Amino acid sequence: MSNTTTLDTAATSLLRFATAGSVDDGKSTLVGRLLHDSKSVLTDQLEAVERASLGRGQETPDLALLTDGLRAEREQGITIDVAYRYFATPRRRFILADTPGHVQYTRNMVTGASTAELAVVLVDARNGVVEQTRRHAAVAALLRVPHVVLAVNKMDLVDYAEPAFAAIAEEFTSYAASLGVPEITAIPISALAGDNVVTPSAHMDWYGGPTVLEHLETVPVHTDPSHDPGRFPVQYVIRPQTATHPDYRGYAGQIASGILRVGDRVTVLPSGRTSTIEALDVLGRAVDAAWAPQSVTVQLTDDLDISRGDLITPSASAPVTSQDIEATICHVADRPLKVGQRVLLKHTTRTVKALVKDIPSRLTLDDLSQHPAPGELAANDIGRIVVRTAEPLALDAYADSRRTGSFLLIDPSDGTTLTAGMAGTAFADAAAETAPAAATDDESWDF
Repeated sequence: MSNTTTLDTAATSLLRFATAGSVDDGKSTLVGRLLHDSKSVLTDQLEAVERASLGRGQETPDLALLTDGLRAEREQGITIDVAYRYFATPRRRFILADTPGHVQYTRNMVTGASTAELAVVLVDARNGVVEQTRRHAAVAALLRVPHVVLAVNKMDLVDYAEPAFAAIAEEFTSYAASLGVPEITAIPISALAGDNVVTPSAHMDWYGGPTVLEHLETVPVHTDPSHDPGRFPVQYVIRPQTATHPDYRGYAGQIASGILRVGDRVTVLPSGRTSTIEALDVLGRAVDAAWAPQSVTVQLTDDLDISRGDLITPSASAPVTSQDIEATICHVADRPLKVGQRVLLKHTTRTVKALVKDIPSRLTLDDLSQHPAPGELAANDIGRIVVRTAEPLALDAYADSRRTGSFLLIDPSDGTTLTAGMAGTAFADAAAETAPAAATDDESWDF
């Protein structure tokens, strides 16, 4: 299949990754060191950092300023927003999300890691694994990030001692593995001094593994779309109704997963009607096949009633639609999420009314136990919920598809994002779930 082969060759040259860690573990310094030592910093950027560092009384450039862009971040020396950076080496291109460490900004970590194929979790060698480290490991596991790097930072402050690194690596690896993280790589570093970030350290001859950059350049990235079922959420219906195109009807959007081919028999959900793909258009050019994440226009042989939010999928691999959704969520709003609450559920391009029917459990990060029937979830809590939607939705299990297995819960009164949801079972060692309890429905949202 020549089209897929071409895609694989191109796609493996791009890696999306996120950094996370507790406050002052050195995330921004690591990112700055990575950019600086890989020669991915423009001269004027470096000069601006040097001037800002001198203004703060520092003799050497503070590389953390390369990513801390907000004025509040620079003044406080912390990361608040997700800072995205793009850089490249001869071996691979990178999209990097530097996420905050404070617990109140866990929502930003969810944003940064939601599309990441690798997460770098930093730990201060002096402090070891702390609660926020466990929280970030849990978020990475929930979001099914396939590769996790444990970067034990500030090794220079513990005299580059191997036992200090080994103890932290063992504790973190055991914890992350119990969450179902498939691959964990531990690397001892000093972001400030540059040890094992881009170049190997002369102070840690006991370590024989890759540097951070070497691992980023060589970690395998899954890119073959033929392994995933085809999913195409309709974003816009094109009906020019002009003299040139009086009967043209095209469905535009981005393929969420898999491959679509001309001649495929497809099902439109939630209606369940079927048709055949008559034509595919990518950037104004007719093609025989298109794959994720390409943006395409699909034409069908039949004139069906299709609108924004409908899902076009090959009939052979169509998902089951349902109004009852069981999922694990990370609650990101300041206001708690409660049983019986009315919400909007946004899945791909579709938004529907929904009710929180039950909150069976909340995850305790210390020992991964499930606290049963908490009644509500507060900001940054991770828990299980049961939601009833007003209309059927075609969700995949998040373990099968990160794009079509994820959703957001939104406050209908002001549009605030409440939670990030992952359909299906969250962790490998998920606790037994209790039966959903009935909630009192508001009459206007009774479905």
